[in-house]
Amino acid sequence: MKRNVLIIGAGGVAKVVAHKCAQHNDELGQIAIASRSIAKCQAIIDSVQAKGSFKQPAQLKAYALNALDVEATQALIRETDSQIVINVGSAFLNMSVLRACIETGAAYLDTAIHEEPGKICETPPWYANYEWKHLAECEERGITAILGAGFDPGVVNAWAALASRQHFDRIDSIDILDVNAGSHSKYFATNFDPEINFREFTGQVWSWQNGQWTSNRMFEVKRTDDLPVVGEQNLYLTGHDEVHSLSKNLGVPNVRFWMSFGDHYINVFTVLKNLGLLSEQPVRTAEGLDVVPLKVVKAVLPDPASLAPGYTGKTCIADLVRGEKDGRPRELLIYNVADHEEAYAETDSQGISYTAGVPPVAAARLIARGDWDSRRMVNVEELAPEPFLQLLDQMGLPTRIRDAAGDRPWDQ
Repeated sequence: MKRNVLIIGAGGVAKVVAHKCAQHNDELGQIAIASRSIAKCQAIIDSVQAKGSFKQPAQLKAYALNALDVEATQALIRETDSQIVINVGSAFLNMSVLRACIETGAAYLDTAIHEEPGKICETPPWYANYEWKHLAECEERGITAILGAGFDPGVVNAWAALASRQHFDRIDSIDILDVNAGSHSKYFATNFDPEINFREFTGQVWSWQNGQWTSNRMFEVKRTDDLPVVGEQNLYLTGHDEVHSLSKNLGVPNVRFWMSFGDHYINVFTVLKNLGLLSEQPVRTAEGLDVVPLKVVKAVLPDPASLAPGYTGKTCIADLVRGEKDGRPRELLIYNVADHEEAYAETDSQGISYTAGVPPVAAARLIARGDWDSRRMVNVEELAPEPFLQLLDQMGLPTRIRDAAGDRPWDQ
């Protein structure tokens, strides 16, 4: 049985992870949190203590760490006796943290695909460029590594597995629909690290259609859906992590990811992009200073963690699955609705961080119990979805299903 958790990262998602680990420390044991800024780690600890989140009396300790330093990360894993590492830092850290876990034997969890700072929108499937190169090594050494265990990727992958296992004989398409119908009352802001957020939208949009990779431009393909609670929403075809594993592991000919954007966001994004302000290539100012435009934009935008106190409204994330069951066409919507204000009341974080931060803690609990202690590298859809969804129901992210028979909890 694996216990003791090291959280890497100190942003909004890490805060949710810390709160949820504390709420379940009877299973997860000691908890440590590490990032470059020990002050940010301490602020999360203060939040956890103020909310009284610990299920059992315990300490949450803060550490300063450059997680790109593999040896330093290995040393911290050993110092804290951590057997589970939840990596919710920048996606640039994944390979370094994974290497430290492989060398120490700790289980590895992340919530997003690895990225290299100098490369945007690499050749698909993206997991094959980095993570999947370590598949054989993890299996040979018995290392549990669960990739993309957030919400999307993560929960949406489990929903796809559930659909495949229980509801369809053949799946023709999976459309992942991600809607944030909330409002943070800022002129313009991103819900995650702006640098990572913008990178998703400045390159090609890769989707899996008719059994092959298809490229589009951002905001080129649009759809409108009437979704539970949040109502009618405009969504745009977007490249995203889970498309790259679902297309391989489930054998579905069409897998697409769609995200909602308002006209204001699109207008501001377009201006920034056309002016070159989303570029990662350094430019020299008239004063002789070398600056990276994207980092300047990041510096002037609100810190995503600062959005939480005033955030209102709800999110709706869904898998729209079409295919065949018992010789008849079938369409199924598997979804969750989360509330920004409820997330803040519980964890001092907004709903986007909440949906991303709760699932890796559920996954860590399943590793601790042995249910998901895979001893190899896997994506979420390769694991049994039922125990994961059951825990999420209990932890604040219930799954519902809507089809021709009505709207109901997923297990009824």
